[in-house]
Amino acid sequence: MFLARAEGSVLATKKDASMSGRNLLLLRPQLVDEKDPSKFRPGMNTIVAVDSVGAGIGELVLFCQGSSARLAPNLKDAPVDAVIIGIVDTVDVLGKQVYTAKQ
Repeated sequence: MFLARAEGSVLATKKDASMSGRNLLLLRPQLVDEKDPSKFRPGMNTIVAVDSVGAGIGELVLFCQGSSARLAPNLKDAPVDAVIIGIVDTVDVLGKQVYTAKQ
């Protein structure tokens, strides 16, 4: 599993039939900054992921990739490589809370 910020949405009107009705979000992975572990730094890549939990743009999410992504409900036969599996409430690093979701 990985952490990412949902930075945008992706709309594709023509797509594989098994993807019909699925929301797609554009994710930027978040990494703990080696120089200051109390902060995240954005990864260099972006990933398009199926949203299985109703995440919104701006939220910190958990996602998985590869064969694990197809283990999410109703995705076994879908051509999916990444899926959002959770919306993050808090993150602690080295005993310090470095992220809290907006309430």
